[in-house]
Parts: sequence; C-alpha cells; structure tokens
Amino acid sequence: MSKSSSVDQNLPDHLRSPLIPSAAAAAAADGYSKQKKVTMDQMLEKYCGDFGWWQFSHFVLTSFAWALEGIHTMIMIFADREPAWRCSTNRLCDLTAKSVCDLEPGSWEWTGGAASSTVSEFGLICGQKYKVGLVQSLFFGACMIGAGVFGHLSDSKLGRKGSLTIVCIMNAIFGCLTAISSDYWTYTLFRILSGFSTGGTGLCAFVLATEPVGQSWRGVAGMSTFYFFSIGIAALSAIAYFFQTWRSLYIASSIPSVIFVILLLPFIHESPRWCLVRGKVDEAMKIMHKVGKSNGKHLPDDVVLALDSEVNDDVPDSQSVSKEALNGSLLDVLRLPLTRFRLFLAVVINFLCSVVYYGLTLNAVNLGTNLYLNVALNAVAEMPAYLLTALVLDKFGRKPLAIGTMWFSGIFCLAGSLAKGDGMWKLVRMVCGVLGIFGMAGTYNLLFVYSMELFPTVVRNAALGCATQASQMGAILAPFVVVLGGGIPFAVFAFCGIVGGLLVIYLPETLNRPLYDTMAGMEEAEAKKPSILF
Repeated sequence: MSKSSSVDQNLPDHLRSPLIPSAAAAAAADGYSKQKKVTMDQMLEKYCGDFGWWQFSHFVLTSFAWALEGIHTMIMIFADREPAWRCSTNRLCDLTAKSVCDLEPGSWEWTGGAASSTVSEFGLICGQKYKVGLVQSLFFGACMIGAGVFGHLSDSKLGRKGSLTIVCIMNAIFGCLTAISSDYWTYTLFRILSGFSTGGTGLCAFVLATEPVGQSWRGVAGMSTFYFFSIGIAALSAIAYFFQTWRSLYIASSIPSVIFVILLLPFIHESPRWCLVRGKVDEAMKIMHKVGKSNGKHLPDDVVLALDSEVNDDVPDSQSVSKEALNGSLLDVLRLPLTRFRLFLAVVINFLCSVVYYGLTLNAVNLGTNLYLNVALNAVAEMPAYLLTALVLDKFGRKPLAIGTMWFSGIFCLAGSLAKGDGMWKLVRMVCGVLGIFGMAGTYNLLFVYSMELFPTVVRNAALGCATQASQMGAILAPFVVVLGGGIPFAVFAFCGIVGGLLVIYLPETLNRPLYDTMAGMEEAEAKKPSILF
C-alpha cells in the first residue's frame, strides 16, 4: 500500500471528500433544480384530479366524525329530558296539575322509573330545574374551549388526523364514564370533559376532509359535511328509542366512536397540505401519488409540491425536498391587519348565526308529539337547506349566499315577532320558525366553508377554532333568549340574522380563489387585488 493511500485513509471523512462534486451528486442537484414546483391546488387540478375516487372515499370516511359530534352533542335532549309522570296507585293526586311541583310529595311517580333520565334520578325539578340548563351550558362552554385547543394542536405537531384520533378516543372514554356518574356534579364534570373533546371533533374532521379536495369541488364538499351531522342526530333518535335509560344511552352512544377509531381511522390519511407546511414534503408527495393513482391520473416525477410563496422561486432551497416546518398560531392571525379583520368578522358572524340556529331549534322541537320522532324530523328537515346551498354555492358565490340566507332567516324571524295572538297566528309563528331554521341551517353550513377559505393553511385550524368557539358562545346564549318568551326571542333572532348579513358584506368573495399555504403568500396575492374587503 502506498504512503499516500495510507495517509488518505487516516484523514477525517470531510477532508477525504473531493472538493469537486461527483458526477452522480451533480446530476442529482441538476435534477432537483429542474423539478417543476407547483402549489397544492395546481397539482390537484393538473395532475391528480380535483375530486376523484380517492377524495370521495377519504371525505366520506372522515366526515363520519361529524355524526359522532351530532350524537355526543344532542344526547342531552334525551338524557336530560323531563319524563312523563303519573299518580301513585295508593295516593290521591290531581291529574290536571301542570307540574309535579304542584303535587304533594309521594303522590306521584315517574312513568319510566327514576332511571329514565338525569332529571328523574337526580331530582332536577322545581327549584333544582336550573341545573338542567346549567350542565348544558357548561357542555357548550367546554366545546368552545376544546375547539380552540384542538384547532391549535391540529395546526401544529399533532396534525389533523392525530387530533381527530385523540378527540374520538376521548369521546368514547368520557361517554362511558358519564354513564357511571353517582351524582349530579360528577355527571356535570364528565359532560364538561365530553364537551371539551366534542368541540374539536367536527373542526378537525372538516379540515381533514376538505383540504385534499380541489378548488372546483371544495365548496360542495365542505357544504356536504353537515349531512353527516344530521345523520348522527337521526341515528341518536333510533339509539335512544331502544335504550330508554340515560345510563345505557350514554354507553350505547359511545360505541360509534370506538368503531370509528378502530375500523375507519386506519384508512384515513393525513392532510397533504398540513404535511407541506410542516416541511414533510416527501410524505405529502407520497400521499399525492396515491391520490393520482387512485383517481386514474399520472403525477410526473419532475413535479414537486411547494408552498405558494415558493412557486415563483427558481433557486432550490436545498438538495433535499425536506423543508423546515412552518408554524402558525392565533398570534400570527392577529398580527396581520388583513387576517385580524377577517377573524373579527368571522367570530361575530358565527356567533350571531349560532344564536339564531340553536334558538330556533329549541323553539321548534316542542311540537307536542313523540320526542324521538320530533328530533329525527328536525334533523331531516335541515337537509334540504344543505342541498340547496350546496347546489348554488359555486354559482352565486359564498358572499351573496351567506348574505341572502341570513337575511332570509332574519326576515321570517321578524315576521314571527310581529305575529301575536292565538289561533291562526300560532300556525304563522310556526311557519316563520321553520323557514327561519331553513335559512340559518344553510348559513351555518356555508360559514364553515367560507371561514376555512379566508385563512391560509398554516393558521387555518386556529382561526376556524376561534369561529367555532364563537358558535359555541351563541349556543350557550340561545337557551337564555328562548326563556324570555313572547315575541322577544323572534325579535332577537331577527336582529342577529339581519346584522349578521350586513357584516358579511365586508368579507371578500373566496369563490375560485386558491387556498393559500402561508401568511406571506396570501398577503402577497391579496395585495394585488383592488380591495381586501370586497
């Protein structure tokens, strides 16, 4: 062995490496520099398909989580109901009494037994009746907090799928624990915990289901997620019909969450948009190749995903397609005037919409017929509004449709507040309420799509979480508006609907606009428009 070879072997690796790159390394670098950078929307439109079989199956599987949210939210209607009562066989009581509070203790009994609901088992009647509304309001308050927490976590390290997995597992656990509550305050605690996880369920599922969908189909897909929410409520009616006691109902309603985690989640992919902004370009490209293959499309090897702010950059950042993760938070949304103004409007509009939607729903369920049938019919009645808004969403745009549906609901609520008296006027108020729900159900669905498109990927779930929190605040307030009675609730709902429509005017139209990845990319693109408001 020569002396020069011996010395070369004893040198450190970085000193033995040639100063001039090898032919293979040079070819690799040259190949990367020649790769065509495209945004997610461009890749879906040109190479993978906007809405093929992959997106359809992924959308359906993911959106089943909305059914879980419907079940865990509306279970209070059955579990916290006031059961029917009857006179005891060995005592005298007045059957014409309007309430059991007017009867002598021990002269009556619950028809289905004390275990039929929390009201009968925990004695939430008469002076304790306020506790029913209290636990429901605390549930929605916890939903508000959960939406913000999981909105942030799904934008950061946990991702969309990771956050959805956690909230579904928590729903199943807390649902079962609620069933073994020994007293009212233990029951309230577990309902608060259930609300915390439920608040993030629909939020994470919505973003995960719609982000892989191309621009031309995104609106219709987003509007269709609420069908699953209504399906969940209708399914809950069937479950409650067969499980008449509140404890068995909570256990039975937790089983769908377990099924979803075990049987459906393994077939759901992480959002490629989230992978992209987190610097996991390799993982995002693997998903996009699967999308293209499943849709019968071909994704060329020389095409690579890039952030919208990088597409026009001809200089390669590195010789690897792995990028530094981009982090975004609510502070970033508030820091930029453009997104700060949008967030303020989105929060207020979602709050006003929620007050009307939940308030009118509470007024509409008291039809004096079978409770299980009432809840199922109310769930089914919202579907035509979802269908109609989905059909015209891409024709008229998000902004005009949001204004129109809110004003439609507001006008009929105003008419309901003016319709006073009995007889035929009762029917008029009922029709006004149904039409008000019809309009606001369409708005409620539309606002998820609209709010999602107003913010870039890096902060989308954080911003959408704030909007969802505002909706939960509206849900908390709605029952207090309803108890005012008379024409006041309709008047409040009319005010919320009309004012909400006026505020939408100051939001930009997002129809046929790309989903931006970064704050810089959105700011640069929006700066080229004549106005950021219209």
